[in-house]
Amino acid sequence: MTDFADPWSIVLAAGDGKRLQSLTSDAGGVAIPKQFCSLYGGSTLLADALRRAHAVSPRERICTIVAAQHRRWWRGEVDDLSTANVFVQPENRGTANGILLSTLHVAARDAGAIVVLLPSDHHFQDEATLGDALRAAANLAREAAGGIVLLGIEPDEADPELGYIVPQLEVGPGLYAVRRFVEKPETSLAAGLIGRGALWNSFILAARVQALFGLFERRLPGIAERMRHALDRDGYGAHGGAALAAEYAEMRPLDFSRHLLAGAEADLLVKRVPACGWSDLGTPGRLATTLRRRPVPDTAMLAESGADRPCLAVRHARQGGAALAPPPL
Repeated sequence: MTDFADPWSIVLAAGDGKRLQSLTSDAGGVAIPKQFCSLYGGSTLLADALRRAHAVSPRERICTIVAAQHRRWWRGEVDDLSTANVFVQPENRGTANGILLSTLHVAARDAGAIVVLLPSDHHFQDEATLGDALRAAANLAREAAGGIVLLGIEPDEADPELGYIVPQLEVGPGLYAVRRFVEKPETSLAAGLIGRGALWNSFILAARVQALFGLFERRLPGIAERMRHALDRDGYGAHGGAALAAEYAEMRPLDFSRHLLAGAEADLLVKRVPACGWSDLGTPGRLATTLRRRPVPDTAMLAESGADRPCLAVRHARQGGAALAPPPL
């Protein structure tokens, strides 16, 4: 039997992946969101993220948020999940609205839930280190007064394409209050931040659902209540109904980091995570760095994942990238 205290995992898979479209468009020019692509021709990034969730949640508490317009790509990827755990947005309205919709679904079944938010388009070389950090963050979210714990990853370089969390007072072993966020600083500034203990913002967090609702109410008053009313009218079917579709039609896109977390530093904690080969695969440059660092498979074995599942390594190599060359000794 599942322990009632087991965390829920929500894999965020409703984004459009616009920054990597040059590597993910099919022969007809249709841009396939990167979470439905593979890194080296194997499983998709979404499938990898769903497996990652097992490090912290039992199967029946693993959920994902997807977009209706991506159905042809996610339909075969979520077969192992309960239908009730696949939350379908009528359209993409940004990460904040997707997180709110998912959290409301989970809270309707477990009002005291701890949720772990996992992006579906990231890569980790050291999954064991990440798994330890996810479990620690979930426990800390249950115990911490604020109830929202971010994962900050120790940087191994001053990368200007990433966001940084600047910590302040240490409130527990490897756990800090958050001073501020710095988004995509110049390389020299990033190096200075790292020297003062800044961490890469992984956009992974653990939180009590009630703490998340409180954050929404403070930062975006009324939005949670409107979406809750829409779900109450439709019933909590994972695919929503007319009321949710109407609500989404009136929404403005909202980014969780920019519109919720930035400015709410006093409500947040950050857990330091040892360097673990993390990448958000957010740009062609970040992808190239990841491919150079990952052990290189036999290039003769590399192939496209299929017409509807591009292989990012192959696409990058075709565009003249040097990603498949082994790193220098």
